[in-house]
Amino acid sequence: MTTDTAKTGARGEVVLRLVPHLTDINANGHIFGGWVLSQMDIAGGIVASRIARGAVATVAIESMTFITPILLGDVVSVYAIEERRGRTSVAIRIEVVAIRGVGMEEVLLTSGVYTFVALDANHRPRPLPDA
Repeated sequence: MTTDTAKTGARGEVVLRLVPHLTDINANGHIFGGWVLSQMDIAGGIVASRIARGAVATVAIESMTFITPILLGDVVSVYAIEERRGRTSVAIRIEVVAIRGVGMEEVLLTSGVYTFVALDANHRPRPLPDA
């Protein structure tokens, strides 16, 4: 698992780049949906904690769309970008893309919007710092 903040674009920054393991495969030969949800939550949390300048907690997955299965051998990149913010929370749009096969085809795998709330030292919501 690596972070790469140097690459940014319309999808946001590449927060994680991973290769799923054999142990991440379900009975259909695809990568478990829970595995990708976890990677998205990690990536979103990294971006949200930077915005909050401190601890955050996931409070909602507003939307989630699985577009195509993740396959063993895919190089998976998780992109994240701030979509909107409230007083104590921030919504992060997350897209997961694979580089697949000999042709290095880019395939959009899934996307979603995760909402995180900034936490104080007592693990209670706190206001986000000014942008």
